[in-house]
Amino acid sequence: MAGKLYLCATPIGNLDDITLRVLKALQQVDLIAAEDTRNSIKLLNHFEIKTPMTSYHEYNKIEKAYALVEKMKAGQNIALITDAGTPGISDPGEDLVRICYEEGIEVTSLPGAAACITALTLSGLPTRRFSFEAFLPREKKERTAVLEEMKNDTRTLIVYEAPHHLISTIKDLQSALGERRIAVCRELTKKFETVFRTTFSEAISYYEANGVKGECVIVIEGRDRRELIREQQESWESLTVEEHMAYYTDSGMDRKSAMKQVAKDRGVGKREIYRELYTGGEQA
Repeated sequence: MAGKLYLCATPIGNLDDITLRVLKALQQVDLIAAEDTRNSIKLLNHFEIKTPMTSYHEYNKIEKAYALVEKMKAGQNIALITDAGTPGISDPGEDLVRICYEEGIEVTSLPGAAACITALTLSGLPTRRFSFEAFLPREKKERTAVLEEMKNDTRTLIVYEAPHHLISTIKDLQSALGERRIAVCRELTKKFETVFRTTFSEAISYYEANGVKGECVIVIEGRDRRELIREQQESWESLTVEEHMAYYTDSGMDRKSAMKQVAKDRGVGKREIYRELYTGGEQA
């Protein structure tokens, strides 16, 4: 019988946040795959866990995934842990999970700490809808594209950042998104945990004057929905109704559906669009 992959969430700072279920799994599996064995050995030693470890990280994630799958096919149960938090969230665990499913290996997740959710709940910003962006790309073209996508997102946004990149990232976010309310969450669950509820401008001034220590999560308010709708309507209203219709019909939409969408875009009734189109005897 094939083994199983256990995704085991580990503490993001405070070791007391580990769950009893995770401790039991780490003790009972045949092997623990860790993002950094030098870091994870401290956790295992703290809880007196003697299970063998092997490395699984960004630079061996595909080749090693297949090696781990072979072990599970042979009957071994394997636990995957990251340096901190839930495996598969902003780390190579997602590739191992995908390959396990492709190879018919069962996967289960043992929930626990996740920095993005911890920061979101501490931020004081809306939590019902949110978008997790992890670390923004370092390559300029890709980074610009991602920031452009974030610009009109009305959901609360969550971004990870290292202390030495925090100021430059906040500047990039401000340039792309405009001034926003944010919460910068540092050293989550640790002794010096801080939640700095501020704005982009204030954060830049503060950290330039005081420096930055500790891993950070930036939680950013989403674009105001009413403002976005108003801006979009103003953009549509710069077109004639005929031009607006052509935008949709040229992409393959039938005239009836296009008329309905144009009315929605412009915030008016469909009859008003009909009258505008067919005044003067224009034929359907």
